[in-house]
Amino acid sequence: MRPARLVTFTLATTALALPLSAAPATAEPRSDERGAPHSNSVFDRLRWAAPQGFHVGTAVAGGGHHLEQDYPDPFTHDRQYRRILGQQFSSVSPENQMKWEFIHPEQDRYDFEAADAIVEFADRHRQVVRGHTLLWHSQNPAWLEQGDFTAEELRAILREHITTVVGRYAGQIQQWDVANEIFDDQGNLRTQDNIWIRELGPGIVADAFRWAHEADPEALLFFNDYGVESDNAKSDAYYALIQELQAEGVPVHGFSVQGHLSTRYGFPGDLEQNLRRFAALGLETAVTELDVRMDLPESGEPTPEQLRQQADYYEQALSACLAVEDCNSFTIWGFTDKYSWVPVFFEGEGSATVMTEDFERKPAFHTLVDGLWEARLDCWWDSWR
Repeated sequence: MRPARLVTFTLATTALALPLSAAPATAEPRSDERGAPHSNSVFDRLRWAAPQGFHVGTAVAGGGHHLEQDYPDPFTHDRQYRRILGQQFSSVSPENQMKWEFIHPEQDRYDFEAADAIVEFADRHRQVVRGHTLLWHSQNPAWLEQGDFTAEELRAILREHITTVVGRYAGQIQQWDVANEIFDDQGNLRTQDNIWIRELGPGIVADAFRWAHEADPEALLFFNDYGVESDNAKSDAYYALIQELQAEGVPVHGFSVQGHLSTRYGFPGDLEQNLRRFAALGLETAVTELDVRMDLPESGEPTPEQLRQQADYYEQALSACLAVEDCNSFTIWGFTDKYSWVPVFFEGEGSATVMTEDFERKPAFHTLVDGLWEARLDCWWDSWR
């Protein structure tokens, strides 16, 4: 173990060496799990703590279930939310604003306003952007799902959409979730509920990657799904498909696990091992939508034990990603319970993010900060030796 004095020295010198891209403009008080303020320290920023080249991100709340909630759009109306979003994170993912129903609401009309605002925000705050998503079975507009199109017309619609959207943000999106959730839990292609696969066949997935690459050759192109944290039938299906596509020269660059976890179930202990096998294929890997929901007591407030268990899940997910070479992107699916999707879709469960509705920091937040600093110091120590 390194002596305490050496660790203190390392913290100081590392802070001096932080790149401008990691440095937010102002400081923000730290709070413990009871909301008591800690010192106003730059060391309490996730983006500062992260090792060089490791992006810590969050979903940018907007669209989707938020349209039905009794508050205005979070990203455009909540100043405290925007401030923390810019201070804490080096990567942002549009939660809904780049999905088909929002960005392509009519066949001959795109609505880029919300997506443009996120990309511009990211540029101002020196953040990278993950594009989400291009081919999915859900949140498609009615004109698409209910339209009477031939296979040739559908193919042209998808190609035009990918070319237009990816091309608009060429050079501004670091990673794209090209194909999202194309397998069911048994590892079978979604041939019924995915309009693209149902009407055009499995080969359309490869075409989507090719078209995205043509529109932006610099962007990293990912498969993304939930329930693939472990080595199971679903992740096995991706593992086999990716090898087939690689053999055909299809530009697949990454595989990402969403990480929507629940304390009802044990943590997927083989997450690191699973990420490693995809990395061995020459892929980048990522954790893209991490949250940890729990069954709330009647009071609606999680117990200290629940908060500790949640923090442990967050810590294990971060550790697994940090341990795998080229797992360079770690995104939590929202950072405050105020705008979390979880209570809307999982009755009785909630408190899934790292901050309360009042933006007080939970143990999970501090666990991530500590884990990132430890990794940063380890990198510094290894290079110094």
